[in-house]
Amino acid sequence: MPVSCDKDLSVLSKKDKKYFDSLMMAREIVTKQMNQHAAVALNSGATKHGAVTHMADYGGENFRRDIELQMLTEDGNVVELIEDAIKRLLDGEYGKCVDCDDSIPKGRLEVKPYALYCTKCKSIREKNNGTNPTLD
Repeated sequence: MPVSCDKDLSVLSKKDKKYFDSLMMAREIVTKQMNQHAAVALNSGATKHGAVTHMADYGGENFRRDIELQMLTEDGNVVELIEDAIKRLLDGEYGKCVDCDDSIPKGRLEVKPYALYCTKCKSIREKNNGTNPTLD
C-alpha cells in the first residue's frame, strides 16, 4: 500500500527532495514492471481462442508463467522496500544503515535509493547468507 504523504513535502531539504523524487521514480518503474509481469503471467498459455495448441507447449508455458510470477513477487518486495524508504525519509531516518546506524554512502543511495544497509554491513550480510552475526 502506498505511503500517504500527510507531511508537507516543501519542508524537505533539497537533498531529501532529490531522494524522494528518486524513490517515487523507482516505485513507478517497478510498478510498471509488475503490471507487465502480471499481464504476461495471466496471458501465458492462451492462444487467440484461449487454449494451448499442443500438449508439449504446456510445460514451456507453465515455466514461463512461473518465471513471470516469481518476478512479480520480487518486484513486490522491491516496492515494499521503496515504501519503507519513503517512510524513513519522511520520518527523518533515511540514509541510515538499519544494522549499525551509520550513514549509507551517497553513491549507494543514488544507485539504490531504497538501500537498507551501508556497504560494510551489506558486505557482512553477503558473506553470511543475509545475516549480520555481529548484530543478530
